[in-house]
Parts: sequence; C-alpha cells; structure tokens
Amino acid sequence: MRIITGTAKGTKLFTLEGDATRPTSERAKEALFSMIQFEIEGRRVLDLFAGSGQLGLEAISRGAAYCMFTDASADAIGIVRKNIEKTRFTEQTKTLITDYRSFLRKSAGREGFDIIFLDPPYASGALIDALLRLSRTNLMKRGCLLVCESENEDARIFEKEPKLAEMYTSVRQNGYGRVHIELLTPSENYFVKNEAEDET
Repeated sequence: MRIITGTAKGTKLFTLEGDATRPTSERAKEALFSMIQFEIEGRRVLDLFAGSGQLGLEAISRGAAYCMFTDASADAIGIVRKNIEKTRFTEQTKTLITDYRSFLRKSAGREGFDIIFLDPPYASGALIDALLRLSRTNLMKRGCLLVCESENEDARIFEKEPKLAEMYTSVRQNGYGRVHIELLTPSENYFVKNEAEDET
C-alpha cells in the first residue's frame, strides 16, 4: 500500500496485521481520488474510520490543508501516527483514539470539514449510522463531500434509511468490483436545521 501521487508519491505505508482493518484497494483508491481530484486543494479533511490513515494521507499528499484521523482502535491510530511520520505530514494532521459515535456526539463547536471519508467495516451498519449522526452535528461545511465506501450489496443507503434523503444529496457513485463508492453532499435541509438550532 502506497501513496499514489502528490508530495509523498510512492511512499509505502504501514498496515495493521490480521483482519481487524480492511485497507481500500489501490484500484478503488485511484478511482475514489479521480472522483474528487479537483476538490482537494486547501481543504479540511476528516478520516472518520482511519484504519491505516491511507485515505487522509493521500488527500494531504494531493494538497489538502489538514486532516483529522479518528479510530476506535489504539493499534490503528498507532499505525496512522507511524505513517504520518513517514510521510512527514505531522503539521497538517491530528489523530484521536475514539469511537466514531463519541467523536460525533462531542463535535458541537468544532470547525467544519470540506471532505469526510467514511470507510467503516463492511456490513457493520456503521455507514448509515454515521451519516445519521453526522446530520445532527455542525461538522459539514457548505459543499462538503462525504466519500462513502461500502460493499455493492450494502450500497442502497437511501433505500435502507429514507431519512438520509432529507439531509443528503447523492453527487456521484460507481462500483469497482465488490467495492461501491458514493459521493454525498449535505442538502439545504441540513443547513436550515442547524441555523434554526443556532437561533434557539
């Protein structure tokens, strides 16, 4: 596993041993970043299920200004920190050992993000749950892109949870083997809800 392009191009990254994490394949990663290549420069990124950190680090390599990496596994964050050191992105990054539910619950008042990577374990139900919880935070800036990775069989998120259609719009989606990548952006309803709550 390596950084594909940018300032850290070709850097090989550390990964966790065993099946605890499932790194995005290079083919899927290339496809993913081709979908957002013109949206990265200068952006603030959240890698919510960081694993090895390869998605957030790829974004930094391609010009993102900052990335927050969160993962419930201390071992995973340990690997992320080793990869941050190897790519020399210490000043543009922050890591946090925390469950995504806890992070999102405590997110009030945090500065928003322009890109959010959502790549939880397949079939865990965490993707839909994280999207629902994100819709109750103020973490998404206008024009924020949520990059959602799932198995093809788990890809019909709006069918599985109709409430999501009230808060998100699908921008683009594609399948790559067993991997499904979908780009979402928060709808106007999300901002109207948050502005109303701020006034109360």
